[in-house]
Amino acid sequence: MRPHKRLKLGQQPNARATGVIYLLYFLTAVLAQLLVNWKLVVFGDVVNTIAYGLYVVLTLLFYLLFKPVSRWLSLLAALIGIAGSILGLLDLFHLNPQNISPLLFFAPYCLLIGALIVGSTFLPRILGWLMILAGLGWLAFLSPRVESHLSIPIEAVGILAEASLMFWLLVKGVNVPRWIEQAGTALGGA
Repeated sequence: MRPHKRLKLGQQPNARATGVIYLLYFLTAVLAQLLVNWKLVVFGDVVNTIAYGLYVVLTLLFYLLFKPVSRWLSLLAALIGIAGSILGLLDLFHLNPQNISPLLFFAPYCLLIGALIVGSTFLPRILGWLMILAGLGWLAFLSPRVESHLSIPIEAVGILAEASLMFWLLVKGVNVPRWIEQAGTALGGA
């Protein structure tokens, strides 16, 4: 067994900061929806733009957090998450000529984040399985038949999964010794 390279402080996870960005994203996304529902569409669009910016930051933080689990899977998730955010912004300003649903990106993003959590040693696997379930729900949500009959349960599972992950990161963070061990193993195998 090879000795692990020593990790610097900056290479360690900042899970609570990730949780804070996640919370800010949630709050701005909900506020944007409320503003649109109250017919304050311009304000809603501005807040939605901020929410998408926060989601991009969150995506990058998740990339760093899950890089020790699988650099390539984490990178793929980040690229998909950023592409979904860009598509959502284009949709917001009616610049999506193909009318492609951002869920085509966010569903696989949830699936990948779920798989990364399940493969990690530093977060509870149940959070990963919840994210996988949410991703499957978002995929099913793309079908008009499913959406009309199951939209509330699918949205509830999605909110439960993401809120659980967000609150876990805010309150508990990650098991730092296990994250460092997994990161060290990833460096040792590189």
